[in-house]
Amino acid sequence: MSEISKKKIVYKIGKPLRKYLFQFDREQKVPLSYTDLTRFTSRISLKDRYGKDTLWDSVYYSNSDMVEIYDGLKRIYAVLKIGGDLSVTEHLFIDRIDLCVYGNTKPFRVRVVNRINDNYDYFYVKVADASRVYGLELEHILSPNNISYLIDGDTLIEDHIVGIPGDMFINQYLKLMTLNKIRLAKEFVKFNERCFIRLLGDMHSSNYVVEMTPDFEEFHYRIRAIDFDQQCYEGAKWVYLPQFFKQNNTLIDIVKEVLSEESIQQYQFEERAMMASRLRANKYRIKGLWDAVMRDTIAPQSHVEKLKNELAKHYNDPDFLKCKQMGALIRTSLYRLLKDTRVRKK
Repeated sequence: MSEISKKKIVYKIGKPLRKYLFQFDREQKVPLSYTDLTRFTSRISLKDRYGKDTLWDSVYYSNSDMVEIYDGLKRIYAVLKIGGDLSVTEHLFIDRIDLCVYGNTKPFRVRVVNRINDNYDYFYVKVADASRVYGLELEHILSPNNISYLIDGDTLIEDHIVGIPGDMFINQYLKLMTLNKIRLAKEFVKFNERCFIRLLGDMHSSNYVVEMTPDFEEFHYRIRAIDFDQQCYEGAKWVYLPQFFKQNNTLIDIVKEVLSEESIQQYQFEERAMMASRLRANKYRIKGLWDAVMRDTIAPQSHVEKLKNELAKHYNDPDFLKCKQMGALIRTSLYRLLKDTRVRKK
């Protein structure tokens, strides 16, 4: 297997995508930009409860900057959560701002605390990357999960996605006696299918979380992507299949242990049917997104050429060979999904 790109190119948001974002209320004015948060004067390494380096740094600002930045962040939180009702900011305070030192675009994570009950929440301030925005939109449209985010110029404000980090889940939660391996395996098969059809890459265990919801005497599991930078970017087909990442091997072993080939195929068909249903229900929104992505550049041309050949071979479908940009590849993949589910209904 070829390697994933060490440093992904960040693509600015162009006019077609900007028009789409405005049309669907994703673009709104906020009081701070990503650049404003880079004015910190010092930073220290953030440790977890066990004293291990988290690869995040907590950042600190001068007194004059801190007042402006903390007030602006509370206002952003109000816009993100409840449409800008500033009355909620009276009992909120910014507890911490962290900088991810290893990410492509070095995002900031903001911890907001309710002073009445000490409950806390997070949101992120990032450099707006077109690839990531397309990924967020496709997640919102095609997955069972709603995604909340805002764009203002070159700044992306993104809500926190709640769940157990995938690597932590694999290392700690798979040992629980209450683990339902069949339900977990079923969800991983569906997650693998979602990622491949919508071309979301790099889904190793650090880039998704696992939700565990009690359901009578068992637990229901949902795997949710949290990193969308590799949406329609890489040229190798395997990058879009979580099953090929060694960090997911433990989950793959569980799938092999508890699911037959027939069950795997059934769950794949179920997920395709659900994705096709969501596509049809959001046909005007997805048309607007296609209009934007078909006029956009979100990957090097060499990646497009490699991926279209691999997908054409995988599906035995020459339509992929006609694609000249990544937008055409994702559209062809989703058109094929609609066509296949119609055929199965007949």
